[in-house]
Amino acid sequence: MGQLSALPVLYVVDHEAVSLDVLLADLSRRFGSGFTVRGETSSEAALVALQEMAATDVSVALLLVDDADADLLAQAHELHPRAKRVLLVDRDYSSSSPAVQAMALGRADYHIVRPWADDEMMYGPMSDYLFSWIREQEPNFELFRIVAADGDSRVLQLRDVMTRFGMPFAIYPVDGEAGRGLLHEAGLDASRLPVVVRYDGHTIIDPSLPDLARAIGVNVTNDVDTCEVAIVGAGPAGLTAAVYAASEGLDTVMLEEEVSGGQASTSPLIRNYPGFPHGVNGGVLMERTCEQAWLMGAHIVFAQQAVALERQGEQRVVHLRDGTELRARAVVLATGIEWRRLGVPRLEALVGSGVFYGAAVGESRAMADQDVFIVGAGNSAGQAAQHLAKHARTVTLLVRGESLAKSMSTYLIRAVESTPNVVVRNHTEVVDGSGAGSLESLTLADRASGAVAEVAADAMFIMIGGEPHTRWLPDDIARDAQGYLITGRDVLDQPATPWTYQREPLTLETSMPGVFAAGDVRQGSIKRVASAVGEGATVVRMVHEHLRAYELDPAVRAG
Repeated sequence: MGQLSALPVLYVVDHEAVSLDVLLADLSRRFGSGFTVRGETSSEAALVALQEMAATDVSVALLLVDDADADLLAQAHELHPRAKRVLLVDRDYSSSSPAVQAMALGRADYHIVRPWADDEMMYGPMSDYLFSWIREQEPNFELFRIVAADGDSRVLQLRDVMTRFGMPFAIYPVDGEAGRGLLHEAGLDASRLPVVVRYDGHTIIDPSLPDLARAIGVNVTNDVDTCEVAIVGAGPAGLTAAVYAASEGLDTVMLEEEVSGGQASTSPLIRNYPGFPHGVNGGVLMERTCEQAWLMGAHIVFAQQAVALERQGEQRVVHLRDGTELRARAVVLATGIEWRRLGVPRLEALVGSGVFYGAAVGESRAMADQDVFIVGAGNSAGQAAQHLAKHARTVTLLVRGESLAKSMSTYLIRAVESTPNVVVRNHTEVVDGSGAGSLESLTLADRASGAVAEVAADAMFIMIGGEPHTRWLPDDIARDAQGYLITGRDVLDQPATPWTYQREPLTLETSMPGVFAAGDVRQGSIKRVASAVGEGATVVRMVHEHLRAYELDPAVRAG
C-alpha cells in the first residue's frame, strides 16, 4: 500500500469511477492541506485499506460512502469508531431512503445529497463534518492545565465548566512527571489541589466556580442596580428570552448560578431540534445562543445565585448570594430543574468519583474502554448512551419500567438497540454500590424476579428526572405539589395565593404579577429544548404586555 501520510485520512467509496475521480480531485483541492484524501470504487478493496490503516494506527477522520453500500459504514465503524460517517444519497424524501434508515439506526452521522447545484452544497457541509471530528480530538493547544490527584471529585466541576465554555484543557495527575513539573514552575507543592494553570501562567489553587469563571473571562459580579427585565436562569428558555428581550430594546440582565446552557448543554447530540437534520451538540447550541444574547445587548452574569425575590411596589427585587440586589420591572424565572437524587448513601458519597448526575459530557473521553451504566429511560439517557458508546467498552441502560417505549423517542430507541455495545436492562434499579475512592461495583435488583446481583462498574450516570429549582422563591408565588410554577389562568384557582390585579394573569405569568415562568420550571411544560426556546420567545411578549398595561392603566398599578 506504500507509506501513508501522518495526516488524518478522508476516505471516499463511490462505485462510479468517474464520480470517484471528481470527488477525490475536488476534496484534495479543498482539504488536502490538512487531510490525506483517498478512495476506492470497490467495497472489498476499501475494507482492506481501512483494515490496514487500523492496523498501522492511521487516523481516519471521515468516511464518505455512496448508498450502494451503506453496510460498509457499519464495518468501517468497528475499525475506526471515531471517524465521522457520511452517506452520499439521492434525495427522494421517502421513509425508505437509505439515509433515513442509516440515521435512525445510528449507522451514519451525516448525509450529503446529490446532485449538488454548486461546490458549496458539498464542501460547506464537509467542512462542518470535519470540524466536528476535530473538536472531538485531544486539543493541540491547552488553554488550561489542571493538576489533580487521582480520583479527586473536584475535577468533575472543572471538566464541566471547561467543556461548557469550549475551553481546551488537559488533566495532569499530580504523581506524574508533567504534573510535578507544572507545580514546580508555578512555585507550588501538592498540599492544596486541584491547581489550574492558565496558558499565560496565571494560577488558581482549589478554585471555586466564580474563580473559574473569572479565569475564563466572563462576568461574575452584577454591577447593574436596575433594569426593565431580569431573567433568572441561562438554559434554553432563559437564553432565548434574553435574545428577544435585548433585541427588542428592553434593558435586560440575565443571572445564572453556574454557567450557561442548563441541562441542554450537557446533551452531546440533540437530534430532534428543528433546523439541524443531523442533530446539534447541546453545548454548542447553548454557547451560540449565549453569544447571541450578549451581542444583542443583554448583560450576563455567571456564577451568581439568586436567593430571594420580593415585590416592592412596581418593582420586583432579586436578592443575590453576594448580598447585592437587582431591581426590575419584570422578572422571568427560567431556573429549570435539578437532577433528582438516587438517594443511595454509598453512591452519593462517590459523586464526582465515578458517579455523576446528568450526562457530564466532559467525562466522555475518560470513559475509554470502561464499563459504564446509565440510570434512566428518557431522551437524555438515550442521547448519553449513544455518545458514551463511542468511548466506553460497554454501556448499560438501567430501566425501572418494562421498556423504553413510554419515555424515549422512537428514533433514539432504534439507535440504542442498533448500537452493539449498548445493553438495556429493564425492570432494574440500583440499590447499592461500592468503591474505595471511586466507583467499583453496583448492586442491581430485578424488580420482576426479585433477584439481586453485584456487577463491576467503572462509572454511573444518573438521569432519573428532575425537581424544579424553586425553593428559593417566596410563598406567594404558587407552585404545585412537585414545586413547579403555576402560570396563566390556573393561578386563579389557587386560594392560598389570590390574584389581586385588575386584569387576568397572562399566559406565562405566575401568581406574583410581573413575574413570569418559562421552560422546564413551569407546570405543564413540555420537557424539550425546542419547547423551552418557544416559551423563552413567547414570555418576552408577555413582559411587553405587562409593562404596557402598567404604564397605561392606573387601576392595574392599584392592584
